[in-house]
Amino acid sequence: MDYYGIIPAIILSGAWILDLVLGDPANIPHPIVYFGKWIAWGERNLNKGTHRLFKGALFSLSSILLTYFVFASLMHLLQLWNSIAYTLVGIILLFFSLAGTTLIKEVRDVFLALDESLEKGRKQVARIVGRDTQNLSAQEVRTAALETLAENLSDGVIAPLFWFLVLGVPGALMYKMVNTLDSMIGYQNERYKDFGCWAARIDDAFNFIPARLTALLMAIVSGKRFLPLMRFILRFSRNHASPNSGWPESALAGVLDCRFGGPHDYFGELFYKPYIGTNARPLTTQDMKIATRINRRAEILFVGILLILLLA
Repeated sequence: MDYYGIIPAIILSGAWILDLVLGDPANIPHPIVYFGKWIAWGERNLNKGTHRLFKGALFSLSSILLTYFVFASLMHLLQLWNSIAYTLVGIILLFFSLAGTTLIKEVRDVFLALDESLEKGRKQVARIVGRDTQNLSAQEVRTAALETLAENLSDGVIAPLFWFLVLGVPGALMYKMVNTLDSMIGYQNERYKDFGCWAARIDDAFNFIPARLTALLMAIVSGKRFLPLMRFILRFSRNHASPNSGWPESALAGVLDCRFGGPHDYFGELFYKPYIGTNARPLTTQDMKIATRINRRAEILFVGILLILLLA
């Protein structure tokens, strides 16, 4: 299958423009929703009894490989049949793999809701974070939203586009299955620590390069002094339970000169996260505006780089 050339460049451009204009339309059937339903079915039926580690590994690996096989077969048949259909379906599927505009909108809505009341801010941020939100302070709500914005620039944009470059449209969708598995079952609590272990480790592997690439892109477009910011990122990127999430989060903390991390509740259990950054200043709506601009600039830069690589 041809992963480089004019048609992949058209697919990339079309998908990114669609995401820029439409975001995530609620009234269109979304493949990632069906990924989630499949994972929920597997977890409900397999995450019980004995051998949960083995069952989780088998379920995660088979789900990932099946996703790639199904979409690779579909794209191959379309390529043989009609190049226009191949291109249009590729645009739509890659568009479904991107979440840049939706995430920016959700984070803006958190800050707007928080301007109305703390309770509305807590409810809004619960849409985009996995931690328990009912007891968060206003500062913690803003922090959670900005941490998610940074982390999901990698998960929702840079990583799927990276895997699109490597393995085409099927690679982007395969990555989304990996990421959805991790977001649903990749937790270190009593329920998921065995069944979701492989899902979490596979996600770590798939995000290793994209997370570091995201931090580099953010540093380049930030307008800050590059070398001091990179030193900050290298220092604080390790202050995260994930080997990857600390990279984009530390990049944004360095740009904003703020502090992320600290203890959070997940599913009723307290988890301690080391702090990223040292300046525990109050976060503001202006910080959100700066952060969303950084996200957009990083996206534009990466899409430009990919187009050059595809057409070179």
